Amino acid sequence: MKFRIKESFLNALYPRCCPICHQILKEQNWLICPKCEGELKPIGEPRCKKCGKRIFYMEKEYCQDCSRREHVFDEGRGIFDYDERMRASLLKYKDGGRREYGDFYAQAMIRYGGVDLRRWRPQAVLSVPIHPRKKRIRGFDQAGYLAKVVAEATGLPLCCGYMRKKSVTSAQKSLEASIRRKNLKNSFEGREGDWQIRRLLVIDDVYTTGSTVDAVSEEAKRHGVENIYFLTVCIGRGD
Repeated sequence: MKFRIKESFLNALYPRCCPICHQILKEQNWLICPKCEGELKPIGEPRCKKCGKRIFYMEKEYCQDCSRREHVFDEGRGIFDYDERMRASLLKYKDGGRREYGDFYAQAMIRYGGVDLRRWRPQAVLSVPIHPRKKRIRGFDQAGYLAKVVAEATGLPLCCGYMRKKSVTSAQKSLEASIRRKNLKNSFEGREGDWQIRRLLVIDDVYTTGSTVDAVSEEAKRHGVENIYFLTVCIGRGD
């Protein structure tokens, strides 16, 4: 009873908001308002067979980025296009105090990425590590929260303490792909020894050029991981 009273008080004090229109939800068990849910569409076919970016020609199998260079990871997908509304949503999630948006994101990853997860058959889940300084500033680990919810929903073990971010890197979104790769080189460090994981699922909030996932994948493969897949909330354009 005390828990329910406390929960009701917190819901009244900090009501859950829609992650798209940011209005207070009429029902506190909703994760998104019905209007925005009807308008927000996941990325469907045709998609890049490597990273899952939306492509606009049925005859193409890969996006321009994946056609030009090799990636370290095996395959992945983002659920939604990284457009203005999703950019604003993720910004509020990471830096605007709307942590509850993570529940909707994680549910969408599981719902729309379920077919891929069953095909990939990952053995464990790893979030892209955040540097401790950035975590202190932000107040929480945004990718870590998503990974935790996905792991709990799928029954997969969560890799806690398996990898860390060694250095604070500058914001990646404004950098060219080649500079991103250089910026991230050797910035992740994995726990020593063979992790005894052969198929790993990496979770992050956004995929743009793949430099971050590649850097994490490269380090994970140093510790015995053979196949690496990723799921992100959003992904950039393919063309």
